[in-house]
Amino acid sequence: MDVMEKPLMSVRHFHKQFGTGCVHCKAGRTEDLVGNCCPHCGTVYACRDLNFDLYDGEILGVVGESGSGKSTMMRCLYFDQEASSGSATIRTYKDGRANLFTESSQQQRFIRNTVLGMVYQNPYLGLKMNFSSIGNIAEKLIAAGGRNVAQMENRGVTLLDRVNIPAHRRKDEPKTFSGGMQQRVQIAKALSNNPPVLLLDEVTTGLDLSVQANVLDLIKQIQRESGVSMIVVSHDLAVIRMLADRTIVMLEGRIIEQGLTDQIMEDPQHPYTQQLVYSLL
Repeated sequence: MDVMEKPLMSVRHFHKQFGTGCVHCKAGRTEDLVGNCCPHCGTVYACRDLNFDLYDGEILGVVGESGSGKSTMMRCLYFDQEASSGSATIRTYKDGRANLFTESSQQQRFIRNTVLGMVYQNPYLGLKMNFSSIGNIAEKLIAAGGRNVAQMENRGVTLLDRVNIPAHRRKDEPKTFSGGMQQRVQIAKALSNNPPVLLLDEVTTGLDLSVQANVLDLIKQIQRESGVSMIVVSHDLAVIRMLADRTIVMLEGRIIEQGLTDQIMEDPQHPYTQQLVYSLL
C-alpha cells in the first residue's frame, strides 16, 4: 500500500456515550471511570476518541472483547445510532469533505443505500424475513432509486449465485434458511448497489465451525473479485487473522493498538493484545 495514498474512509475523534455525564466523568479523567462506565452517574463511554483510516481494497479488522465498543462504532457508522461527536468521511461521497455524522437524515439514508453495505451478526436486523431472498435485494435496489424490474431481477440472480444460494431457493423466505445461508443472503443484499465500503459485524458468531469457514472464504473471495473495502468486527482473533490486512484492537471504548495484522500477531505491544494473541497459540 502506498503510504501517500489518500484513505477511502477516515474517522477522527469519534466519541459515543450513553448518558449525560456528571461533574466526575465530564472532566475526562479516565481514573474516575470503572472500565468505560462512570460509577457516579452511570454514563457509559462506549467509544472514546477513535481515530482510524480505511484504504481502497483493504480489509480492516476490529477486535476486542464484548463491551469494548466495536459494535457500537459500527452501528454509528451505519447510522443505526447517533454519534456523540467526531467525524467520518468517505472520499467517494462529496469528495470526502462532508462529515457523515452531521448530514441530514435524508442524506444518511442515501449513504446507507448507496455508499455503505452492512452485514449484521443477527440476520433479522439486516433482512426482511417475510420477503423472498431476491425480494430482499430488490428492496435495497429500490431504496437506491432502482425502478427497472428486469434489471433488478438480473442483479438479484447474479448476487445470489455469487453467494451460493441455489437457484430453486431464490424465491424462498430467509426465515426458512439456515444461519449460514441467512448470512450469505445478507452479504448479497449489502453488495446490491456496489458500495465502496462494506461493514461486517460479528458475522460468524453463533455459526458452526464449518459454516464459519464457508462464510469467511466467501468474504475473502468477494473482496478479491470486487475490490470492495471492508471493516470486519470480531471478538475472535482467528477470524481477524484470516481476513484483515490491518487490525485495530479495542478495549473499554479505546483503540489500544493498531497496525498490520501480521505485526500485531507476531509482536503485540499492549498486554491485552498479548493476552489475545497468546490465547491463540
